[in-house]
Amino acid sequence: MQPYFFPYIGYFQLMNIVDEFVVYDNIQYTKKGWINRNRILLNGKDQFITIPLKKGSDFLNVNERLLSENWDSDKKYMINLIKSSYSKAPFFKDIFPVIEDCIMYKNENLFDFVFYSITSLKNYLNISTELILSSNLPIDHSLKSVDKVISICKLKNASIYVNLIGGTQLYKSEDFIEVGVNLRFLKSNLINYKQFDNEFMPFLSIIDVMMFNGIACTRNAINKSFTLIN
Repeated sequence: MQPYFFPYIGYFQLMNIVDEFVVYDNIQYTKKGWINRNRILLNGKDQFITIPLKKGSDFLNVNERLLSENWDSDKKYMINLIKSSYSKAPFFKDIFPVIEDCIMYKNENLFDFVFYSITSLKNYLNISTELILSSNLPIDHSLKSVDKVISICKLKNASIYVNLIGGTQLYKSEDFIEVGVNLRFLKSNLINYKQFDNEFMPFLSIIDVMMFNGIACTRNAINKSFTLIN
């Protein structure tokens, strides 16, 4: 998986059910993905929170991109935005310090910064799965898409490869069956919960889930509220 900034609950459901979770650090950065942004709830609507980046070549990998020179001031704005959005949420006092610590982490490298938040939330959610950096694997790193995934599966002697439901557009079972791997997809079930008195806005950042449900209920949803599809 790519490293996502405060990803939605499905990311952690996937992490929780696998034995090893490979995070791409040496993959090309994409502007319109979820690597440096996500959505929170603000005044009943979804609002993006985004890590600003220094200008760089479109061909740079995630671990070669740097945070903006203005991040020191911008992160204060982000913290205040999250605080104003969720200060009246039932579990704000428990969750906010964890989120604030992630945002305040001092590292200008995009991957290192995002990976810190992934690791912090993984530990907070009591997920024991091993995280592996793709650049540490002895594979041909010039491979792309399904070929790269399959090379990692072969290296790890994997019998099952699981991706999020969006991966159905990228991966086909027959490509994996040829190398003895069963391809499956995780679909996160709709978890409907009270977001103040607003109309429910689904699949926001994990921040939203934790703020309104707390650690115990979030952990329970991570364990149960998904479907595996062949």
